[in-house]
Amino acid sequence: MELPNNVLLGAVKDAIRKGHTATITVIGYSMRPFVEHLRDKVLLDTPAEATIGDAVLAEITPDTYVLHRIIDVIPHAWDTDLDKIILMGDGNTNGTEHCLRKNLCGKVTQYIRPGRTIQADNPSLVRNVRLWRRLLPVRRYLLTLYNAII
Repeated sequence: MELPNNVLLGAVKDAIRKGHTATITVIGYSMRPFVEHLRDKVLLDTPAEATIGDAVLAEITPDTYVLHRIIDVIPHAWDTDLDKIILMGDGNTNGTEHCLRKNLCGKVTQYIRPGRTIQADNPSLVRNVRLWRRLLPVRRYLLTLYNAII
């Protein structure tokens, strides 16, 4: 049985807010090369400590969700729930989304690939994510090469 994303991810958001974790299969190519469409899954937990570099599930408009990486946080003067979160998919070469911190639904704590699981705080992964962010000016060419190899 297939559910529309807004229904499934709305239920995931509610479950995480009740203290549960959720594992979802990734659909889409916007997080390449770190997460692959229909091959990988992610384990989501509470987004309370989400910061720059973390991959998060965010509700960017009512019932519209993205699994993207936080690239910037603009703090609110007195309420952290109103911090502005700037998001961008690893596989995107331009364009960002934004939401408020209170609209973060889950933070990726594990990347589940066939035959292995990678912790989101793995030092090697964190280093590669930082490098990938610095390569934004040439990301288009790197993704073209990656897509040709896949």
